[in-house]
Amino acid sequence: MLKSLLYLLLPCFFVLLLTEPAPAQEAKTDFYTLLSSLLQRHVQQGQVNYKSLQQDKNKLQQLVKQIANYNLKGAGEAEVKAFYLNAYNLLVLQQVLENYPLKSVMDVEGFFDKKKHLVAGQSLTLNELEKQKLMKPFQDARLHFALVCAAKSCPPLLNQAYTPDRVEKQLQEQTVRTLQSSEFIRVQPASKRVLVSEIFSWYKDDFLREAPSIAGYINRYRKTALPARYSLGYYNYDWKLNDVK
Repeated sequence: MLKSLLYLLLPCFFVLLLTEPAPAQEAKTDFYTLLSSLLQRHVQQGQVNYKSLQQDKNKLQQLVKQIANYNLKGAGEAEVKAFYLNAYNLLVLQQVLENYPLKSVMDVEGFFDKKKHLVAGQSLTLNELEKQKLMKPFQDARLHFALVCAAKSCPPLLNQAYTPDRVEKQLQEQTVRTLQSSEFIRVQPASKRVLVSEIFSWYKDDFLREAPSIAGYINRYRKTALPARYSLGYYNYDWKLNDVK
């Protein structure tokens, strides 16, 4: 009788071992919900109202603490990708506020490569977070249109959190939105040329891993393809803060 009871209980025991505790699951859900709420209040057409964001500094710090303590043990690929995307964008906002008022993040020494942040228990710079946790493992060039470095020439910041259940759809939509923008991709019929962001020059290998040319990559996400005979060049990156005035 005892032996039979053990056989019945063992599967339940293993299910309990493999299932994440409810409080931890709730904390993760709260992270994405709270982040979306924060972004919707302070992101306007891809730009950030840092002045109003200052009023929510406590909520921002609460989210930064959640980033520091986030448990990725057993997380699937979608959750890992969504978490690190959100972590990067939120930590950029936090660091801007630490130095606000600010004309450009380039005025802050070590903004990307020296300042360390605690991310899921690891100490990382923004550059390390981008390269080691996102670009290297996923090799997904769309990430370049979701990571926002607080500059005017950056892709527009999404006003909602990337979530594990929607991250692939969100990345696709964000890439299409960015590459359809006449500000980001500047087609000039008079001179028969196209000027594109320097992002395509800095991370050229990432794009050419997925397409035979930069224009070829861009055309994958545009309703109207870039004219084949137009020359391609780069406009200067505007590092002024993506601040709503």
